[in-house]
Amino acid sequence: MNYDVLDMAAVRVQHSLLLLQLLWQQDAPRIDLSRRVGLSRSAISSIVQDLLSAGLVHEVGARVSERVGRRATMLSLNQTAAYLLSIDLGASHVRVALLDLRCTVIASCEQPHDIRTGPADTYTLMRRLSLDVLAQAGVPEAHVAAVGVGIPGPVDFRTGEVIRPPNMTGWDGQNVSRSLGELFSVPVLVDNDANLGALAEWKFGERRGTPDLIYIKAATGIGSGVLLGGRLHRGVSGGAGEIGHISINEQGPLGRSGNPGSLESYAAAGVVLSKMRTRLHRYPGTSLTEDSRMGDLTRLSGTDPLARDLWAEVGRHLGVAITTTLNLFNPSAVVIGGQMAAAGEPLLCAVRQVVQERAMQVNRGDVSITGSTLGRDIGVLGAGVMMLELLYSPAGIGQLTRVSRATAQNASGSRAPPPVQAARREVPSAFPPTPVPRVPLSASPSTSLTEDFS
Repeated sequence: MNYDVLDMAAVRVQHSLLLLQLLWQQDAPRIDLSRRVGLSRSAISSIVQDLLSAGLVHEVGARVSERVGRRATMLSLNQTAAYLLSIDLGASHVRVALLDLRCTVIASCEQPHDIRTGPADTYTLMRRLSLDVLAQAGVPEAHVAAVGVGIPGPVDFRTGEVIRPPNMTGWDGQNVSRSLGELFSVPVLVDNDANLGALAEWKFGERRGTPDLIYIKAATGIGSGVLLGGRLHRGVSGGAGEIGHISINEQGPLGRSGNPGSLESYAAAGVVLSKMRTRLHRYPGTSLTEDSRMGDLTRLSGTDPLARDLWAEVGRHLGVAITTTLNLFNPSAVVIGGQMAAAGEPLLCAVRQVVQERAMQVNRGDVSITGSTLGRDIGVLGAGVMMLELLYSPAGIGQLTRVSRATAQNASGSRAPPPVQAARREVPSAFPPTPVPRVPLSASPSTSLTEDFS
């Protein structure tokens, strides 16, 4: 075996990936890329030619400059070289979005769905909605490079297996990655929805780039995604961040996980609605009724006396649990999302007040506590980040190249360009270094990027 050849190929693919990641951030000419990467112009030009041939990069005109002389040609990531299917599975809905390689939402659809109907019906719906968004966008399925799924329960990220989910009856032991892999001919990545929310906030939210961030999803269940030093912390088997099952009162009522006094037993969406109904008689001036739903409760958070008091109470309970996470992890930002975050300031003010009262000064002094601004797309954006981290790595660039070639061939009707060459070797990524389930690689070494997922 010629290890020198393999090493040179590994170095070349590392540089190719670095160029793709730089161009993901912004367009640039070859000379700027040469300076940033530290390679000669000729070396950069050779790598760029590979990326152009693979259809992953294209030239977009000359840079505007006041200097006299030849203007540098700008390079741009070809964001439509391949597409990503993002699936956000909630307790009561399925949302599917088609993304390009910059995670721009091209098409999306959503349908109410009770997750307790079980895996089989849910997989069928996921598949149907995926085909619907592809048809809506006019994108062939062959142009999809990966599928990413967020689910509302604990997931072993190494295998895609659901582990004893308290809010997903009938899903324990279900391998979502394998089951969906039988319906889609591309890699399927699966993670907890709160983890994906943290990735979305890290990459696209108002606190983007914050390396120590906690995202709280407050909805039917309550979970969190924890970013420490720019790395998503999942724990040994994917169970980290289950803030909803922290006991805030050891003598309190049992939650769905069986833990007495858990945060969810006081502040999950169903509990909050139940409290609203039992207290209606105390608030004769309220606009809320027995039939009011969570949307009504959040909409009236700042004007209705019952809604305002309820959200202050929920905020205090959340604040107690968040204080624990602050004292454990000392993040610089906490972002609250999920359907209950729509309550806005009445909820957030109560959280901040409890944090100021209970957290250690060193942990509360500089922390920012805000609501998410990413809306309903947060789950699909987080899944997009997860997929890009795979595709912009040696383990996934072969899949990306193959799909890019198919896309280019379909667009031009010409012979597909040759793939970029690479050896399998892990390299640093500009995306959050989140471990994801890997499709097993071939045992034999190869420098062809098109063999990684064969």
